[in-house]
Amino acid sequence: MLVNGAKLMAHHSGAVFWPDQSLLLVADLHLEKGSSWAKAGHFLPPYDTAATLRRLTTVIEEFDPTTVACLGDSFHDFEAEARLNSADTTTIQTLTSSREWLWVGGNHDPLPPAHLGGQGVRELILEQLQLRHVASGEVAGEVAGHLHPKASIKTRGRRMTRRCFVSDGVRLILPAFGAYAGGLDVCNPAFAATFPGPFMVYLLGRNSVHAFSSSRIVGASGEEGYFHRLG
Repeated sequence: MLVNGAKLMAHHSGAVFWPDQSLLLVADLHLEKGSSWAKAGHFLPPYDTAATLRRLTTVIEEFDPTTVACLGDSFHDFEAEARLNSADTTTIQTLTSSREWLWVGGNHDPLPPAHLGGQGVRELILEQLQLRHVASGEVAGEVAGHLHPKASIKTRGRRMTRRCFVSDGVRLILPAFGAYAGGLDVCNPAFAATFPGPFMVYLLGRNSVHAFSSSRIVGASGEEGYFHRLG
């Protein structure tokens, strides 16, 4: 995958690896979302943080990056750090101490965690890419999260909906990495400012990523070619 001239590797976990920088990118971990919902009276099994950290650890072991950058909303709310159990706290501290670790501020977590290691940054500019939580749609090379993209495609007569990467070759939006983070359909108008023209979606499969053009996307009506009809 090329984004503003940078060669990136999209991984089926939802992470991106940039070999030239030995940099691993993930977005929207939303750690402790389950406990946040439990506080509000909506019970979810309280295992999302551990599950997300296990997946993240596996990806880090696969690529062995020099640097990991989490592109915002790593924690679901301001009190998430205080709700972490001791095992998950230790896992995060082990990860952040093993290599350079950057927490990009998000709308859920504009300030970095106080006692978990790593460095907090508002955004990060590396060569031709600008890493931030929310894409402005105005700058080439933006790599961001925030929107939690998912897309539906018809294949072999069946509709398949998956979390996905979205890119037009100029900008890239990562899928949410968190176990409970959910997704927003790329047909939603929220994506239009970042991708006003044709784009590609890269759906997350079990062991690989599957690329489709925006002309293959299925809209709410269930018909293929949603973006072609808009044009």
